[in-house]
Amino acid sequence: MNRQPDMRQLMKQAQKMQEELMAAQNQLAEQTFEGSAGGGVVKATVKGSNEVVSVDISPDVIDPEDPELLGDLVVAAINAAMGEAAKAAEQSMGGLAGGLGGLLG
Repeated sequence: MNRQPDMRQLMKQAQKMQEELMAAQNQLAEQTFEGSAGGGVVKATVKGSNEVVSVDISPDVIDPEDPELLGDLVVAAINAAMGEAAKAAEQSMGGLAGGLGGLLG
């Protein structure tokens, strides 16, 4: 016999999951993540909300004859930090998304 799910229970579960998702997103947005490039001569810090918080550059890497290298290192450090934030988001949200299967069957 195929039993129909209780719509009130489904709505309650969906609301709870939505609240948990929002809490996880808010928590992630406030976390900071670091990335570096050039063996650590350039370091970037970003928030989980994709906001760049800081970029630290070692004076040793500043070469007026090669500004492109410094630009590339800054971009690489920021991308590394953003990658760390994305991994954390995937881990955090992945568990919540897995709960959707429980709602549907």
